[in-house]
Amino acid sequence: MTVVDNAIYVGGHRTSDPSSLDQTFEEMSARHGMAWIGLYRPDESELREIVEEFGLHSLAVEDALSGHQRPKLDHYGDSVFIVLRPARYLDSEEEVEFGEVHVFVGPGFIVTVRHAESPDLAKVRSRLEGDPELLARGPMAVLYGIVDEVVDEYGPVVAGLENDIDEIEDQLFANDPAVARRIFSLTREVIDFQRAVGPLIPILERLQLEAESFGIDVEVGRGFRDAHDHVIRIVERSASFRTILENSLLLHATLVTQRQNDAMAEMTEFSLTQNEQVKKVSGWAAILFAPTLVGTVYGMNFDYMPELHWSLGYPMALGLMAATSLTLYTIFKRKGWL
Repeated sequence: MTVVDNAIYVGGHRTSDPSSLDQTFEEMSARHGMAWIGLYRPDESELREIVEEFGLHSLAVEDALSGHQRPKLDHYGDSVFIVLRPARYLDSEEEVEFGEVHVFVGPGFIVTVRHAESPDLAKVRSRLEGDPELLARGPMAVLYGIVDEVVDEYGPVVAGLENDIDEIEDQLFANDPAVARRIFSLTREVIDFQRAVGPLIPILERLQLEAESFGIDVEVGRGFRDAHDHVIRIVERSASFRTILENSLLLHATLVTQRQNDAMAEMTEFSLTQNEQVKKVSGWAAILFAPTLVGTVYGMNFDYMPELHWSLGYPMALGLMAATSLTLYTIFKRKGWL
């Protein structure tokens, strides 16, 4: 049997540590005390003895065995079944690791079934044993202690997410190409965190509204109210994280588009500058080509070229070169090529 801890409490004090479940059940009746049994990943056969003794509902037991449940509260006659999703933030992986704890609460007993290392129920037990007045208020006081521990463990998760979001804001303006993937990953973690924390609000509201039917006294009710206030603040913070991440992703897309537009503008400006240079080169090439053409024609020295034997042939060739070049220069200058 994967029993982590098993004790009998009378008047808020730990009076016995039974070595077996049979002994636990016997001492519960004999001492009129409260049994607190902690289990870690039990199988069906391990739960059968507890189910038969306390009359736990089959649907609740099925949920406790299968795991992977969302936070919820079910009321079966004089017993209560509640599922909680504790969480812790792994900073190196930037991931939120979720646990799962199922709690059966009934007259004179509380059974906890954990499927992960979190929450630290030994810490809860130690704290409650240090406050006999609260522990003497019965199983619902223990349930409050467990809920309070789960909610307290959400604090470092919120702090870790907030720290990573601050780093993302720095990355955005540093043009880090990996920022989009990081934003998407953190958004997914925030959404999963919201799914774990959000359902606690209606659960705690129901515990307060139906306190009498659940057997919750005034002092324990105040504790649930305080936990409820903490959960509301956490939910609001996580909602703001999601908004910030969505805006960050939008800002990242805007900055990427702006950088692309700036790059296109630079390329366009370069192309225009290059076109101006091409025009100048082409213009001067045309101007130089005209006299070259004239010189080439008259440099062939054919016998039957009248201008070769004309006394004004040489001045005419030079004038033709100059006139052609000047005409082309004037045309290109007016068009802005030169």
